[in-house]
Amino acid sequence: MQTLIKASDLEKTGLDNGLDAFGIAKAEQFTKTLEILKARKEQGLHAGMNFTYRNPVRSTTPAMTMPDAQSLIVGARSYWKTQEEAFDGSDPQGKVALYAQENYYERLRKGLSAVADELESKGFKTIILIDDNALVDREAAYQAGIGWYGKNANILIPKRGSWFVLGSILTNAAFEPNTPAKENCGPCTKCINACPTEAITSPGVIDSNRCLAWLVQSPEDFPPEFREVLGDKIYGCDDCQDVCPINKYEERIESLKTRRDRSTVSIFNILEQDDETLISKYGQWYIPQRDPRYLRRNALLVLGNIGIAESEKVQFILMRYLKSADSMLRSYAVWAAKRLGLSNLLTGMENDGSEDVQRELALQVRQVEKR
Repeated sequence: MQTLIKASDLEKTGLDNGLDAFGIAKAEQFTKTLEILKARKEQGLHAGMNFTYRNPVRSTTPAMTMPDAQSLIVGARSYWKTQEEAFDGSDPQGKVALYAQENYYERLRKGLSAVADELESKGFKTIILIDDNALVDREAAYQAGIGWYGKNANILIPKRGSWFVLGSILTNAAFEPNTPAKENCGPCTKCINACPTEAITSPGVIDSNRCLAWLVQSPEDFPPEFREVLGDKIYGCDDCQDVCPINKYEERIESLKTRRDRSTVSIFNILEQDDETLISKYGQWYIPQRDPRYLRRNALLVLGNIGIAESEKVQFILMRYLKSADSMLRSYAVWAAKRLGLSNLLTGMENDGSEDVQRELALQVRQVEKR
């Protein structure tokens, strides 16, 4: 038997269990979002990405997941932490985007689960959707009044910014929905200007073909024109968020707490560890086909950008990969060697039968400046 329950009580439960923001939307189809997804997919802006693009109708229609759904309860959990840069040239480090440094979704799930448990205790049904193809979580957050769309397409929570993971609860309980936030970014274009690949083609529109956060996850060839600006990023990209003025508020709040270093990973380790170890350590990341060779691809690009050419270990690793049985990895090792001015390591590669290798040998690569 269902009993009445107040939205304010659910909000308190969520906040008491770690949520940073809470809102409610009607469980109706996101008609405008569906049109946008279809249009951008037709334009190729999704770059083959499946997340929410695989089945746009499903990801914008809550009733396809819960036919009798009445409400969407949306929660946000902050993942901001103070960052400090550190670089040891003897062991090049690859930066990891903040959202991927810890399993923040599990912390989000704790808050949403507490809310769902309370609903179920009153006789209502619930389904929790977190990082799921079944729902466009940003639109759910917008409809629930949690924040507005920034020009980098992220949801910005008033006075706190975009350093948040989002999730929802579908329920057959009916609640009065919140009003979408009316705030906006005004004339600010800092995120657009900061994007190293100009992936933000217009306010709120991202060309995934150019977005570094997607390119490091894509199974396709990493475009040569974007390899240099990848810099030391091994996974994800925070550039558009780093410059956002709204995000500075969250940084000021968190800077008063315990400082923690920016998480980095050893490029050497990624290039030296076996498949099982890599998947065990980094399996929470989106890795194409869960194949570690793509992690190694990214690591070779980062090594080419930040490695020390004079390092015996750098040269040893490159020589090893230039002899790899995997032609894709051989080809990226060619690029890294050329980038570091180590073309002497490529002797004999002109006889390699791989088209990928021959393409990289013919490619013009700007050498990294000597440190």
